[in-house]
Amino acid sequence: MNAEIQALADELRGTHREVAEVLDACLAEATRVMSADTQARYLEAALALNRLGRGHEIVITWLEAMPPVAREAGEAIVPDTASAALKLASMVSGEVVGLLFDSLPTAARRLGDDDLLRQYLALIHQLSGRAPRALRPLFTHLDQLLAVLTLSGLRRWALWGVQAYARDYDRLAAYFALESADSQQVLQQERRGVLFVDVQRRLGFYLRALWGRDFFLRPNAAEPGSPEARPFIEAGTLHLPDAMDDVGSVRGLEVYRAQCAHAAAHIGFGEGAPMQAEALSPAQRYLMALIEDARVEALSVATFPGLFPLWRRLLSEAPRAEDPTLALLQRLALALLDPQWQDDHPVVAQLAGRFHQRIQAGDHGWELSAELGLDLIGHLQDAGPLPPLSRLETLPLAYRDDNRYLWAEPEEAELARQAPAKEAQVRRRPSVIEMVNELDCELAGDDAQEIWILDTEFYRDGDPEGVSINELEGKPATSPPFHYQEWDYKAQLHRPDWVTLMERRQPAGDPDDLKAIMDEYRPVARRLQRVIDSLIPQGLVRERRQEDGDEIDLDAAIRARIDQKTGHTPDHRVSIRYHRQERDLAVLLLLDLSESANDTLPGSDRPLIQLTREATTLLAWAADSIGDPFAVHGFASETRHDVHYHRFKDFDQPWDDAAQARVAGLEAGLSTRMGAALRHAGHYMTRRPERHRLILLLSDGAPSDIDAPDPQYLRQDTRKAVEALQARGVHAHCLTLDPGADQYVQQLFGPRGYTVLDHPQRLPEKLPTLFASLTR
Repeated sequence: MNAEIQALADELRGTHREVAEVLDACLAEATRVMSADTQARYLEAALALNRLGRGHEIVITWLEAMPPVAREAGEAIVPDTASAALKLASMVSGEVVGLLFDSLPTAARRLGDDDLLRQYLALIHQLSGRAPRALRPLFTHLDQLLAVLTLSGLRRWALWGVQAYARDYDRLAAYFALESADSQQVLQQERRGVLFVDVQRRLGFYLRALWGRDFFLRPNAAEPGSPEARPFIEAGTLHLPDAMDDVGSVRGLEVYRAQCAHAAAHIGFGEGAPMQAEALSPAQRYLMALIEDARVEALSVATFPGLFPLWRRLLSEAPRAEDPTLALLQRLALALLDPQWQDDHPVVAQLAGRFHQRIQAGDHGWELSAELGLDLIGHLQDAGPLPPLSRLETLPLAYRDDNRYLWAEPEEAELARQAPAKEAQVRRRPSVIEMVNELDCELAGDDAQEIWILDTEFYRDGDPEGVSINELEGKPATSPPFHYQEWDYKAQLHRPDWVTLMERRQPAGDPDDLKAIMDEYRPVARRLQRVIDSLIPQGLVRERRQEDGDEIDLDAAIRARIDQKTGHTPDHRVSIRYHRQERDLAVLLLLDLSESANDTLPGSDRPLIQLTREATTLLAWAADSIGDPFAVHGFASETRHDVHYHRFKDFDQPWDDAAQARVAGLEAGLSTRMGAALRHAGHYMTRRPERHRLILLLSDGAPSDIDAPDPQYLRQDTRKAVEALQARGVHAHCLTLDPGADQYVQQLFGPRGYTVLDHPQRLPEKLPTLFASLTR
């Protein structure tokens, strides 16, 4: 971290306590996606927002929103966004500016391009001047809108509503909240087929599979049907329409693939100097490029035969051109692609025949395109004047680009042929000697190109004896922020990326404390041992007296034969069946570590945090004895901007002194934003391969937080989080110590998803017993 960034960060920490608490994590994330100069502009913008006097919430929202935006759209968008936000703040309230920041990660993810995001900000500025009351519902429903609309479609939809209801505030709000019939009707009119952002990764993998290299893909938001909406190659990047409709029976995704493959063919087979444009009119260049399109397609089909039917279908199913010259060019394009195509027009037959003969003879250079292109121009000029470029560009070739790449400068063409390089921060583990030699170098910051990790503690001469440099100068490791949606039950929608969660480490305690707990609860452990023994997998189990099975039970067969001989009814269950007894189960214990855990509940002689520590110890002992993979995590929160999440033991970590020390150091504080914690726990549980996955939540109260005065808000969000986990195959069960939990806990976890413990003192015994009953 350089001096400028450090000074700006220190100044920002002094503005408000909550800003200081989230700043380090936000800066750590910003370091990964922004240069030092952009980080400075990022902090300067936060200070400028603070000087507006609109509260610290808007500053926190800016700090949390911009690193994800920079990751999706590039760091160049950060200063432009700051400028747009400061302009917007002069026309709307600080809350609306905060909603803009909250919506920006969604907009960046759905638009996927810095130019498109600038256009989106320009649209917001336009709306703020004409209908500022429309912004709040627009930001609230932006994820729904961008899921079905392109940016141009969003612009037309929004401006239609502004023009229709600019003076009717109630109907304007209903329109932008998607509550009116007009809003839904216009939305349906503006919907397009396949959105580029939904298939961008698939197209990238498709091109990588074909060419063995990466290609840059970016969306183009030009108006559909205009010449500007055609694909093009510029500065080494493939620009594709931001949405694609079906062409006849060819689906939009297949049209995208045809466009990508054609553009990549220009890069892959466009060897040598670019075509010469001197003394050629725009129309003549277009006709010469038509032959060049056929050349690179012929070479591509020779290498990738599967491309031929895709391009062939698109040319065959394109609407027929009415203009005679365009109809001739359309027939020529099909004849150049398909060697088997027979055309009765003499110009088409002659040019196509010469083209295929030269290709088969190995004449693959662009000189072929230039020669045949000039011949085509001569034939058309003999029949009359050439059509203007504006008419030629209406030729229905849906998948071909505008060919500006063919006339590019050599440097730009070479840039397109180079595979994009991606710089990544390198982490390596040096030797102690390397660390000694390089440690005093203070020129690198957190954004250094190389990070060194030493596996052992490091002690320097001159430091206090026995104190490592990590203890003196080390900073606690911070995870990148995790952003989760949150359910707004009044608006009946999920607010995307609404909650920011950060993983933190609590100070470790003394593992001997947990050994003392096991000694104290030895009688309880003895009672649980029999239950635990019954749950331990027995491997291959033999079941006798089965009607059918894997082999005959000789003793049972002899008894049945004796009964038959003596006139008694024999028992026909004379088989033995074998089955393998296994526990395909993973358990995550999620601890509510809010401030109320420091209280001593009625009927108990010790604080709840101590009972939690004791119950966790016994549960970990039980799960470890059975052999089930288990994890111990905890959470607390301080507004939606700062949810704390602690991982005391993960599934792949043993229940050893290190894990026990972390559990021994349990600390409680802050509030209970339960839905976000459950979603993050589900993030880890859905990675587990086990068939049965259980989150066992230990809590002493209902979800609550200082920024959610409506008690139903976080309860409904928790219910939605539990339902989402259930849909992904993760069962959540709540053990609550709240005596009033019967009023709400069934609504959150379902009729069989909770247990209320009336006697807190029995928690250490009850938790492992509940675990055993749920996993039997």
